[in-house]
Amino acid sequence: MEPKHQSAVRAGVLSLNINSKSALYAAYMPFIKGGGLFIPTNRAYAPGDEVFMLLQLMDDPSRLAVKGKVAWVTPANAQNSKTQGIGVQFAPDEGGSVVKVKIEQVLGGALGSSRPTHTL
Repeated sequence: MEPKHQSAVRAGVLSLNINSKSALYAAYMPFIKGGGLFIPTNRAYAPGDEVFMLLQLMDDPSRLAVKGKVAWVTPANAQNSKTQGIGVQFAPDEGGSVVKVKIEQVLGGALGSSRPTHTL
C-alpha cells in the first residue's frame, strides 16, 4: 500500500509563476527534447514521475497548463549550492508545444547566452 500513497503525494499540481525574463532563462531547458523547466520544490520526486504544471509567465494573466515528466532531481544541499528542485520535460502534446513556443518567443536571442542557469 505504501508505494501507491507516495505516488499520490507526489502527484498533484505544481504552480509556477515566472515574473522575469532572467528567471525564465535560468529555469528553461531548451536542450531537452520538447523543452522543459527547472521547478524549485522540496517535495519528493523521482525521475519518470508525471507532473502537471500551471505556469504563469511575466505579465500574462493566463495560466498555461502543461503535463510533464521528471527528467532529473536536484537534491537539498546539492554541490555548488544548486537550488533544490526538479527538471521537468514537457509532454509531447499540444500543451507542451504551446508552452515551449511561448517561452522561446519570450527568451528570443537570450537562448544562445552563456549565462549560468539552474539546469547545467
